[in-house]
Parts: sequence; C-alpha cells; structure tokens
Amino acid sequence: MKVTVFGIGYVGLVQAAVLAEVGHDVVCVDVNAERVENLKNGIIPIYEPGLTPLVKSNYEAERLQFTTDAEFGVKHGKIQFIAVGTPPDEDGSADLQYVLAVAKTIATYMESPKIVVDKSTVPVGTADKVAECIAAVLKTRGVSLDFDVVSNPEFLKEGAAVADCQRPDRIVIGTDSAVAESKMRELYAPFNRNHEKLIVMDVRSAELTKYAANCMLATKISFMNEMANLAEKLGADIEKVRLGIGSDPRIGYHFIYPGCGYGGSCFPKDVQALVRTAEKVGYTPELLRSVEAVNGRQKEKLFSHLQSYFNGDLAGKRIALWGLSFKPNTDDMRDASSRVLMENLWAAGAIVQAYDPEAMNETQRIYGTRADLNLMGTKESALNGADALVVCTEWNAFKAPDFDLIKETLNHAVIFDGRNLYDPAILEAQGIAYYGIGRGRSVGA
Repeated sequence: MKVTVFGIGYVGLVQAAVLAEVGHDVVCVDVNAERVENLKNGIIPIYEPGLTPLVKSNYEAERLQFTTDAEFGVKHGKIQFIAVGTPPDEDGSADLQYVLAVAKTIATYMESPKIVVDKSTVPVGTADKVAECIAAVLKTRGVSLDFDVVSNPEFLKEGAAVADCQRPDRIVIGTDSAVAESKMRELYAPFNRNHEKLIVMDVRSAELTKYAANCMLATKISFMNEMANLAEKLGADIEKVRLGIGSDPRIGYHFIYPGCGYGGSCFPKDVQALVRTAEKVGYTPELLRSVEAVNGRQKEKLFSHLQSYFNGDLAGKRIALWGLSFKPNTDDMRDASSRVLMENLWAAGAIVQAYDPEAMNETQRIYGTRADLNLMGTKESALNGADALVVCTEWNAFKAPDFDLIKETLNHAVIFDGRNLYDPAILEAQGIAYYGIGRGRSVGA
C-alpha cells in the first residue's frame, strides 16, 4: 500500500520504518530540511534500539523515502498519517496547531479520496476538528472529494518501540467508516496474523483509550511512590511490599516500581492534557490531579535526601550522577527526573559530574557548557572527587557496579538510589550508606 507519514519524529519514524519493512511504500514528510537530509544519509535523530538498521535498509530498498515536499507526500499515499508533535500548551492542554496544519496541507493538495489517520496523541474530539479543517479547505478549493479521519493511537514504549510496533499487543482503530476500517485492516494485516489484534471502536473512544492507558500506568507509578514514602515513615521496605502485591494477578508486577518520578514524552503531558480535557467539560479529575502532584513531589525526593544528608549545605559539593535519560534505552530527557535534580543542585551551589550511556549529547544540547556540569566519559570517572553518588536511571550498566571502587573513590561512602537497584543489606555490610526509595530508612536515621 502507498502510505504517507507527516512528521518524522519518534512515533512517525518508527511507524514508517516498520510499515516499510513489511513491504508498504512509505513517504515521510517533514518541515525540517536538515533532519530529512540526515535521514537520507543514514543519520538517525533519536536513539532507539533496532531503528537505525531498519531505516537504512528500507531507504536503500526504496520502500522508505524522506522529503520536505508536502505536495508529493499528499499525492503519494492513499493513507495519510499525521504523526506530528502535540506539545503541552501553557495550561497543559495539548497544542493542536501542528496537527491542524497538516490537515490543511492534506486538503490543499489532495486530488483523490484519502484516509487521514491521527497517529499523534490528541485530545478527544480532535478527529472532528481535523475533518472540519479538511472539509473547509476543500470547500474553498471548490472540489468534492471523499475522505475519512481515523484515530489510530500509538502504544510504543521508548527503548522498545521497534519491537512494540512490529509485534503490537493491540491495534486500536477508531472509525465508523466501513471503507476506512477495511483499508486499515489491509494496512495492518502483516501484524495481525497470529491472532486478532485489531480493536475497532468509534473515534472518540479510540482517542480516549490512548490517554486512559497512559494515565493508568502513571497512576500505578504514583501510587507506588506514595506507598514508598509511607514505607519510609513506617520502617517498611517497599521492595518487599512490591513483591507481595505484584504476586496478585489482578495487580501484576508491571509499573509498580517505586522511584524518583516518571518522565518522558508521554506520561507527564498526557496526564496534564486529560486533566484539562476533563475540566473543559465540567468534570473535576481529582485522581489524575493527585497523580500529577505526587509525581512532581517525587522528583524532588533525591535532592531532599541530599540536603538532609549534608545538613543543608551543598555549596561546593561535587555530586556523581549516573543516568540522565528519563528511562533506559533512550536518549530522551523530556521531563526527566535528572533534570529536576541537577537544576536544584546547581541552585544550591553544587557541581554535577554526570554519565549516561546515550544521553550525553542531549544533555549538552539542553544545558550547553557550564562550569557546574561535567559530562564524564565513564561511570567510574564520574566518581572522581565526588562527595556522593546518585542513580537516576536504571540502565543495565549501573546494576552491578564495583562497590569497593565506589567506596574508595567517593569522599563520602554514600549512594542515593532513585531506582532501588541495590540491596541495602549488601551495601551496609560493605560500609556504604544507602538511601533508596521507600527502603525503610530515612536520611539521618
């Protein structure tokens, strides 16, 4: 099938590459000329395991094209994906200007019937706005062409996006059109062979499904962080609690890991966006507001522990930081807990020595060169001259470190573990003070 994808950011690029891999003829359109040229030259703008070879091989096979020519893109594909960003507006609601700009572009150049697919994460009612926009432009042009607007939300995990796209656990299609449903089934047939994965529903339900899924996962995380904070007060170990409740199949082990807060491109903005959507229709989303508030407080926790340990005097202290990305297997630092910690440390006069396997360039891009930020070449070198070690991201490279080296190198033998990677008993036996999240020990105890 001939497919066009507008927006070659995270979602658009992964979806396009995976569709091309199964044989579809895919054209990617983006306004960023530099990004388009880089992709033609095999330079991938994001780190995602398995993505680079997939993009390169399909570009070389001419199943995947990159262009800034919107007219060419519109005329190419029967199916037109909108996969541009929906950044939070000032009030936290999703900004639809880029989505509607693409809708207008499609309507401007289309000369045959199209199926327009909202792949971006968009508020309930967006498909109606896209349809209205297309209809208005077609009317202005004085032409009558059939089109359908379909909601097809993505459910990709950063760090596992290619695998999620190639082997989806569900494919949600929001449409009331038999023609659009048939074409979407044809498009996704290669991913739907083992068993039925397509879930077809009305458009508004599909739009809400995406937000509901992310908000449910964010809720689980904030709930566990609430329990972790309570565990510290009560002298309990949240990791033992996690095992105890996760064994209940109604709860399960997924997304019940306490930590220093969630981040990334989805959970923070999607919770905020659904809160604003609810408020606009006169509903008070008390639980979602609490999820957001708990997460905001949780991102301050590591800094609070450091302040307490050093009696409120962090000026001149050198802090080793392992992990900058919001999660492992990505270089994405959007709403990362590390950013809140670093900015608090700098405000307190501390110096950060940081290492991350993939997010060093992104850190440099965000913060530039500054005297109180040293980006180190290895996790070991980040320890040199440091007064404490803080772990913000659960990269595999951090899970089994040389604790003897850590103890010998740090000025204070202390680890603040924002992801509960280590066993408190083992570290205590080695003479290292250990402060995790909800491990039954408060700073200073």
